[in-house]
Amino acid sequence: MERTAVNLGGVAIGSSVMNASGPRSAERGELYELCAVHTGPLVFKSCNAAGLEEPENLKNRGVEHFAAIARELGARGKILVASVIGASDGELVNVARTLDQAGVSIIELNLADDYVQRALAPFASVERLGSLLRPVREATAAVLAVKLPQTGLSIEPRRMVELMKSLGVGVLVCANDLPKDLDIDIASATVAGEPRALSQVHTFYRQAAGMLDIVAVGGVNTGRDAYIAHLTGAKAVQVGSALIKEGAGALGRIDRELDALLAESGKRSVSEIIGAVRFSG
Repeated sequence: MERTAVNLGGVAIGSSVMNASGPRSAERGELYELCAVHTGPLVFKSCNAAGLEEPENLKNRGVEHFAAIARELGARGKILVASVIGASDGELVNVARTLDQAGVSIIELNLADDYVQRALAPFASVERLGSLLRPVREATAAVLAVKLPQTGLSIEPRRMVELMKSLGVGVLVCANDLPKDLDIDIASATVAGEPRALSQVHTFYRQAAGMLDIVAVGGVNTGRDAYIAHLTGAKAVQVGSALIKEGAGALGRIDRELDALLAESGKRSVSEIIGAVRFSG
């Protein structure tokens, strides 16, 4: 839908709504089903070099499985997001390079998962994170995205953003961890109370000041949820739980609901509401 189309990291995507890495995104049939019912980007399940049988949330067939699918779907013009994990710095680079060469548009380094954090300690310091990301950036041409853990970040947002800018990272995938009792009027984009950070998405949107695009993950089950995530700074949203419950059709439903809300608000594009939230206090 035209109203929900945006540019993410400089890549034109047909919808700001996409699947999250994990649910229904590991097998060829699942990926083709998502591709058939939704015009937005297609996100692969996180993969490593040889594949994993456990933990269950990271079970995958390995990078060559996804690279083959990327070549097939890329030839059809599908915008693809590859999610990368690894147990060593070299594995992370090699997996990212393989997927880049297979034609994906965006490479999401999933540094949020416990598996990666235990093996690589990516957020131990700014220096450690830089040493991990720099070789990946040098080895790939795709837009680079980094998925942050929801909790436990010891690096200040300002320093994180500065590092990402310096390394040419274009996208941060952040937690959409809004308060459950958030009092917001979406018609006026107004939140009750004094100005404050509302979520990890909102924190990094404000800190990035337009130099990085933010993707919200978590808590997006309706078009209204997506609308609010956009108001707080998300350029795009990833859907997980709704996909598990409803199947591939959840993406189209949320996209249509978001489109309807934009129309009701007199907005021609989702870009008009990104970061537009304000406070009553």
